[in-house]
Amino acid sequence: MPCRVGVLEGKELLLYSFPPPHPFTSERAQRFWDELRKRRLQVERLPPQQADKELLGLFHTAGHIRYVELASHLGYGSLDQGDTPAYKGVYEATQYAVGSTVYAVEKVIAGEVDHAFNPVGGLHHATRESSAGFCVFNDIGVVIEVLRKRHNVQSILYVDIDVHHGDGVFYSYEADPELFIFDIHEDGRYLYPGTGSSWENGYGPAKGSKINIPLEPGAGDADLESRLPRLEEFAKSARPEFIILQCGADGLRGDPIAGLDYTPRVHRQVGELLHRLSHELCRGRMVALGGGGYVPQNCADAWMEVVEAMTMSVPR
Repeated sequence: MPCRVGVLEGKELLLYSFPPPHPFTSERAQRFWDELRKRRLQVERLPPQQADKELLGLFHTAGHIRYVELASHLGYGSLDQGDTPAYKGVYEATQYAVGSTVYAVEKVIAGEVDHAFNPVGGLHHATRESSAGFCVFNDIGVVIEVLRKRHNVQSILYVDIDVHHGDGVFYSYEADPELFIFDIHEDGRYLYPGTGSSWENGYGPAKGSKINIPLEPGAGDADLESRLPRLEEFAKSARPEFIILQCGADGLRGDPIAGLDYTPRVHRQVGELLHRLSHELCRGRMVALGGGGYVPQNCADAWMEVVEAMTMSVPR
């Protein structure tokens, strides 16, 4: 039997869209949903959900939440050093991005779907105290706290193939021995946020629970594919209770703000591997998040590969 995959879809998720000429716009998600209908892939549409302050506060400080709320009301200025502009309604827009990722996780935990995907999730740069890199709040951090505090899920595997290092997640959990991170990205010497060196593998009791793989500009499919055996070995040693994949499409050829040379094939291969491992290791409990990507068709093609991989039948 094919797996049941829930896909978040709804106009509320289109609200997370920065004013032109910003590259992060609602066209990314819309193009993906259009592609989903075009290919007639059988998935369950899940309606967007809005995170309240209590939910945001599981990860973020009250001061940061208040700051975003005020900037959203005013509708101008910047939420960070200039990459993440404020606009009227940005607070509510991000509430939907975060709440929808939490809903995806809750549906998987409840067994109502096998896996789920939120194209507007994966906001991996925001810290507990601040916005950063197009990411107002960090939905990944919030769902990690939800899994820990509401469902007693302690061991979590977080895999990030976005072209940028997932610094907001990495440094928030750098000393957490039960959050296992495998992050493959363009080398920070050439690209924002300038972090994620190979020697960064966890701090204190978490030493060895994190793997960073920086790639040189121009690296392509073969460079990522050659690291998949290491990912599989790492995942099996971690024995996670839940898997989160941030599958940003900004590593694909032609992205305007990055320098890798992937094709959508790498998203298929990572999706297939983690899908299989999720059934082997944690009863199929896996959620994927869209992350970055600034050529809308690249996003549609890459994310479709991940979603299709999660619908596949798994040998029992």
